[in-house]
Amino acid sequence: MTDLAYDRTGTGAAVVAVHGWPGDRQDFAAVAELLPDADVVRPDLLGFGGSPKPADGDYGATAQSMRVRELMDELGIARAVLVGYDVGSRVAQTPAVAHPERVAALVVAPPLPGAGARVLEPSAQPEFWYQAFHQLSLVEEIVDGRPDAVRAYLRHFWTHWSGPAFTPSDALLDRLTTAYAEPGAFTASIGWYRAGSAMIARSLAETPPEQRCAAPVTVLWPEHDPLFPRAWSDRLEEWYSDVDLRGIDGVGQFSPVEAPDVWAAAIRERLTR
Repeated sequence: MTDLAYDRTGTGAAVVAVHGWPGDRQDFAAVAELLPDADVVRPDLLGFGGSPKPADGDYGATAQSMRVRELMDELGIARAVLVGYDVGSRVAQTPAVAHPERVAALVVAPPLPGAGARVLEPSAQPEFWYQAFHQLSLVEEIVDGRPDAVRAYLRHFWTHWSGPAFTPSDALLDRLTTAYAEPGAFTASIGWYRAGSAMIARSLAETPPEQRCAAPVTVLWPEHDPLFPRAWSDRLEEWYSDVDLRGIDGVGQFSPVEAPDVWAAAIRERLTR
C-alpha cells in the first residue's frame, strides 16, 4: 500500500500531476479545478507535503516514479496522462521510458533532456548555485527546522524563478513554510538533489538513447524561467519521437500556478486525442 499523500478530484480519464521543488501537490490545484471531466490525482512526492520523510529514504527519480506507479496501482489506474514540472517533470518522464504501457501521454515543462554541457556555461551557473549548496551540511545547520530561514529561502525562489507578473502571496508562502519548516522536512525535500537527480548531474551524464521514447509529449516551455532557457529545447527530438513544443509567454518556472489555464488546455487536448 502506498503511503503518499494525495488529492483526487473529478471523473473521467486519468491524469497524474506531479509538483516541483519547492512546492507540493497544491501546485496543480488550480489546474485540477479546470479539469472536472478528468480524474486528476495530485500526490505529494516522498519527502514533500503530507508524505513520509524518512531520514534514509531514496528520493531519486526512479524511486519517486515507482511510488507514483504504486499509487496508480492502489487507485486502480492502469494508464494515465502524466503531468509535471521541475522535479515532477523528471518523475513523469521516467515511467514513459521504463513503463510506457502506463503512460498515455506526457504534458511537462522543463527540465527535459538535451541541455548537456550547456548547464556549465557562465550564463547558467549563477542560477544553479543552490544545487551545490544542497549537498552541504550547512542546510541542516542554518535552514532546516528554522521557520524564518525556510520562509526567506522559499520566498527567494518563488520570487526569482517566477514571471514578471507573478508575486507569491503571503498565504502561499505561509502554507509552504508550515510544511517545509517542520524539523527534517526541508532536508527531506532536497533529498532529490542529494540522490543525483538534479539538473546538472543529469545533463552532464545524458546521451541520446538508441531508441527514442514513443510516448506523445506536450512540452510547455516558459518564457521567463531563468533555469531553463528556450534555446535548450533544440534537441528534444533526439529523446522523443512525438514532441509538441509550445512556449508559454509571460510566465516563469512555476507555470502551473502562474498559468493554470494553459496547462489545463494542453492536458485536455491529450485526453481527447
